[in-house]
Amino acid sequence: MQQRYRSRPVEIEAMQYTDETREAVVAWSGAQSTSIDDDGAEYELANLRIHTLEGVMQASPGDYIIRGLKGEFYPCKPDIFEAKYEHVAGPTDADAKGDKL
Repeated sequence: MQQRYRSRPVEIEAMQYTDETREAVVAWSGAQSTSIDDDGAEYELANLRIHTLEGVMQASPGDYIIRGLKGEFYPCKPDIFEAKYEHVAGPTDADAKGDKL
């Protein structure tokens, strides 16, 4: 028989991936931002490659990059993010470590 469930309230850390935040998102999440073409030349990717627990996922500009409960990273589309999460005021774990988000 089908049952109903509700998400537990948890706080996550996230950054929105934009042209302005690209370097910070890559440094924070370890996302792959470049690739090598057939001639061996490195080039910048428009979409970031995020290594998740489920494999490699693409993050497009505008997507949010979320650090989950176990420290894993994954992308989330803006409409889903905005429907599911709200901003929480206060310091983050990253602030305490000196890693500003």
